[in-house]
Amino acid sequence: MTIRLKSLILPVSFAAAIAVPAMAGAEVVKMAFIDPLSGSFAPVGENMLRSWQYVADMANKQKWAGDNTFSITGFDNKGSPQESLVQLKAAIDQGYRYIIQGNGSGVALALIDAINKYNDRNPGKEVIYLNHAAVDPDLTNSKCSFWHFRVDANSDMKMEAMTSYMAKDPNIKKVYLINQNYAFGHSVQRAAREYLKRKRPDIQVVGDDLHPIGQVKDFSPYIAKIKAAGADTVITGNWGADLALLIKAAKDADLKTNFYTYYAVTTGTPTAMGSAGADHVKFVGYWNPNNQGFVGKDIVEGFKKKYNDDYYTMATYTGMKMLGQAIKETKSTDPVKVAFAMEGMKVQSLNGEVEMRKTDHQLQQPLYITTWTKVNGKDVKFDQENTGYGWKTNQVLDTHISAQPTSCQMKRPSK
Repeated sequence: MTIRLKSLILPVSFAAAIAVPAMAGAEVVKMAFIDPLSGSFAPVGENMLRSWQYVADMANKQKWAGDNTFSITGFDNKGSPQESLVQLKAAIDQGYRYIIQGNGSGVALALIDAINKYNDRNPGKEVIYLNHAAVDPDLTNSKCSFWHFRVDANSDMKMEAMTSYMAKDPNIKKVYLINQNYAFGHSVQRAAREYLKRKRPDIQVVGDDLHPIGQVKDFSPYIAKIKAAGADTVITGNWGADLALLIKAAKDADLKTNFYTYYAVTTGTPTAMGSAGADHVKFVGYWNPNNQGFVGKDIVEGFKKKYNDDYYTMATYTGMKMLGQAIKETKSTDPVKVAFAMEGMKVQSLNGEVEMRKTDHQLQQPLYITTWTKVNGKDVKFDQENTGYGWKTNQVLDTHISAQPTSCQMKRPSK
């Protein structure tokens, strides 16, 4: 499934060299994708980079930004906040004024801080940050920034949807929490306890583990603890290799416990689950290709044909739609004008009408609860990773159900 980097990504110097006006009056909007493109989380990063590039090509052909076009280049941050700051500086030095990142809230926090400082010191040369997957609630609360726009739902929104669904299942009695030991994992851990207590106080939390991110190679000891605790349900925010290895260990131990996940759709996890995950693994997210009416079918099929890979980061579509519309409306690629235009913007995305909330730049959107199951050609047409299994939509929760209050005190520049 993994495509080698050197065949996937244009060398940065070459990409910069071709980023010239495509025609008189039009500009090429250069976007720097800063995420893991090497190491254990590289397969997820590579898929997401391809997803942004695929939708950017579509936006260019359909003139979402008028005659302006988009060019997206990958910068490998190796999953490190420190390396991300190095790559951010390199991108800015090469003229990139639009930054994309998502894999890791620790990275997101570092980028927001750096971008705030840079923009304050460099009026007229500001940059915008589009966040497609870093879901720590603080990013649109205490750490909110005018320059940051999150097109994913934050972890509290997803937990609100997940526990609203779980609360209706009387068979759930004992829950085990396992998460990565960093900002996002902590937010999942906190919200799971709080929301279950509010909605189903009878449910017991029988275990709660935090483990080092990207370092555990064998999750069998954790699975043994889950078994011993008698848990009927596991809630995890794990992603990438940490989720794939967790699911693999559960399969190897023949653990029949149900898993409620945030990221079971991400690269590597579907293969790890295979048939053993059928009817046991659930996913909360903002879209499912197996939706009613199969909205986005052309993108799913086109992406598969081009890359032999699965399109699952639908936030790329929403992000490009909003950015294109803002550029078209303002007749400008200036990040300040574009940022003001994106505030409060509503667009039709693949999951319905979505809104970029002005108060905190947190996208408001419907959320899906889905279950891993065998493709049946009816309500489950699309599989993942050629497994013959895909996601069945259990429920679509309206936007207002997962909406959360915000403590954001937005500081805006002058127009």
